[in-house]
Formats: sequence, C-alpha cells, structure tokens
Amino acid sequence: MFLAFFNKFRRTRVGNIVILFVAIQIGCITFSLLFPERFRYIDPTNIQVLLRAIPQIAIITMGVNMLMIAGEFDLSVGSNFTFSAFIMAILFNRGIPPSLSMLAALLVGCFIGFLNGLIVVKTKIPSFIATLGSMMFWRGMIYLVSGHKPASFKPGGLFQSLLTSSVGPLQAQFFWLLLVAVLCYLLLEHHRLGNHFFATGGNRQAALAVGVDVNKVKLIAFVIAGVTAALSGVVSTTRVSSVSPIQGEGLELQAIAACVIGGTSLLGGEGTVLGAFLGATLLYTIQDILLLLRAPGFYLNMFVGLVILAAVIFNQLIKRG
Repeated sequence: MFLAFFNKFRRTRVGNIVILFVAIQIGCITFSLLFPERFRYIDPTNIQVLLRAIPQIAIITMGVNMLMIAGEFDLSVGSNFTFSAFIMAILFNRGIPPSLSMLAALLVGCFIGFLNGLIVVKTKIPSFIATLGSMMFWRGMIYLVSGHKPASFKPGGLFQSLLTSSVGPLQAQFFWLLLVAVLCYLLLEHHRLGNHFFATGGNRQAALAVGVDVNKVKLIAFVIAGVTAALSGVVSTTRVSSVSPIQGEGLELQAIAACVIGGTSLLGGEGTVLGAFLGATLLYTIQDILLLLRAPGFYLNMFVGLVILAAVIFNQLIKRG
C-alpha cells in the first residue's frame, strides 16, 4: 500500500522534489541530533538565519520560474535586485518617504523587466544573450549611481516593521515570500494567463495556432521577473539597513539553479511554484550545510554549476530521445 502510494506520488509534478526535500531535512536533523556540537542544524539561531536568508533568493526564483516556464531566461535579475534597491535608498536619503521610495524601486524593476522583454520579442535575440548584456549594463549603472559606495536605508517606523518584524521564528520577509508564492500559484494554476505561459514555453507554434499572443505572454513574464527581483532587493535591503554595489552578484544563476532543482524545464513549458519554492529552500539548505561543516564558500558555486550542467545534459537527452 505504502509503496504504491510512494510510486504514485513520485510521478506527480512535484513528487521528486518533495521527496528529496524531506530526505535531506531528515538527514540533517538526524545528524544534528547525533552530533549537536559539530552540526548545529536544528539550533534555533541557525533556523532563524535560514528563515531570514531563504526569502532573498526564493522571491526572485518565483519570477524566474514563471519566465522559464514561458521559455525564456533573465540573467539580469541580480543586477536588477541591487540597482532597484539603490534607487530606493538614494531616494529615501534625499527625503522621499520610504513607501514612495519602495514604489519607485518596484517601478524600476518593472521597467528593467519590460525592457528586457521588449528587446527579446522585437529583435528575436536569444534571451540568454539579451539579458547578459542587460546584466552588465545595469551592473555598470549600479557603480555609476553608487560611486562604488554602499548606501544606508533605515526608514524605521511602520515601514520597517512591515518588512522586518517577527512573528515567532518567522520574520516579515518570509510572509512576503509566501504572498508572492500564492499570487504566482493562482496566476499559474488558476488563470488563463498561466495556461498561456505553459503553452508558449512548451510549444510556441501550437500556442500561436490556438490564438495565444506569445510575445505579449513573454513580455508579461519578463515584467514579473523584474518586479520580483526588485521586491527581493527592497525586502533584503530593509532587513540589513543598507545596500552594497556587489550585492546580488550570482543571484541570477542561483535562481535558475533553484528552478532546475525544483523541476522546471530549461526548455520551457514545465514547472511548478511549489517546486521552485522547495528548490530555493534546498539551495540555501545546501549552503547552510556547507557553512556548518566549515567548507569553503566556493563549494556552493561548484554545486550550482553542477546542477545547471546536469540539467542541460538531462534536457538534451530528453530532446534527443
């Protein structure tokens, strides 16, 4: 009975990632109980660190996941994350209310996503190339507006409470992540636009044949990716009260890796919100495990690189078969 249920669940869209997530958590908890001094995984302080860190990559991953399902990529989300946060911090430090500064940051993220989408759909340049150029451009803009110096952001009051206050072990940014995840789920699974995302990424010609405006769909997906990158930058900057020019570097590849771990296809047309959420959580779990084991930081980059490479090989084998 159990084996039949296990095999049936494993064949669902999120079955494998849920099983992997649970297995890793059981392993980490067991090892932590056996060696509490050497591996403090279930220590309350470590759990709080995890819960604070996960939203940064997971919020971006929600948008990147939608875009990958639509068959495109955005390598500029890390630069968008930082540039939007700098705009918010600069405006606030010049006397603009924090709520309006945040709105400006989200509009900047929306604009960057829209511009990326416009370039891709109008020029037909592969999104990897187009957004690689965008990533480098906005990274340069970060250094231009920042003068190579970090910017402080200490709004205080209700604004800071809404983004950083705690409810038990959870901080506000985790609830922002849950809100974004629920909205993405409703859009992807219970709205016609979600079907258009899957159709556009899965079979462009078939989508065109049934009347889907694939260019419009991709443009919307790019905007969603841009807005989630900016929102993550806003939430993270408010949490640490500052933003640095080097912040956000590598987030784009981590977001893609999180989506791949969660079962999103690099070829488009396949993916889930839960899978992306668990993929982002597992990515930070792996990072946390490496830190607890005192492994060098570059091991995470090796892991991310291997995940992406393995996913590309796996997708190519499926395509040929």
